[in-house]
Amino acid sequence: MIKKTILLAAIAVMGFTVHAQSGSGFGVKGGLNYGANGDYFESTEQAYKDPKGNVGYHIGIFGKVGDKIYLRPELVYTKTKSDYENNSLAMSKLDAPILLGVNLIGPLNLFVGPAFQYILDTDYDGITIGDVENDFTVGLNIGAGLSFGKFGIDLRYERGFSENEVTVVDGPFSNDRIDTRPDQLILSVALKL
Repeated sequence: MIKKTILLAAIAVMGFTVHAQSGSGFGVKGGLNYGANGDYFESTEQAYKDPKGNVGYHIGIFGKVGDKIYLRPELVYTKTKSDYENNSLAMSKLDAPILLGVNLIGPLNLFVGPAFQYILDTDYDGITIGDVENDFTVGLNIGAGLSFGKFGIDLRYERGFSENEVTVVDGPFSNDRIDTRPDQLILSVALKL
């Protein structure tokens, strides 16, 4: 009984200290991206075969307006890599998610919103590819996070709304098309300044 009381008291104190990160402000964030482009089930199968093949990273800034219900715009540089039959498609892009979130209880928050993406560069190892159909695309971010004082961690899923293909110009897969729309899990750590 005493252990349960101490545990409940610790959770309550943590909830009050975590609340200190609530409110408006801005900060920096970064982390790892895990996923691929195109069909989710195909990319999951490839990730299972080679777990390190689809790891990328991101770094950026964010703002937050509000407390219990908040708006969180972000500007993030993202580098992704997707393996396709012994070759990899690397992509660099700027992401601008605009998230609507709610602080549920203690450190836990949930969020969702559109992610505007501008593709900076695509490169397919050893194969010449054409230009991506649309440099500018829109996707969706949905996720959950924990906030501890000035520090936060979140896990989100990102998916592009529309197909955005690139054509293989030269190489063994000539005239094949690759769907470059993002389909990934994103793990981020954030520091509120």
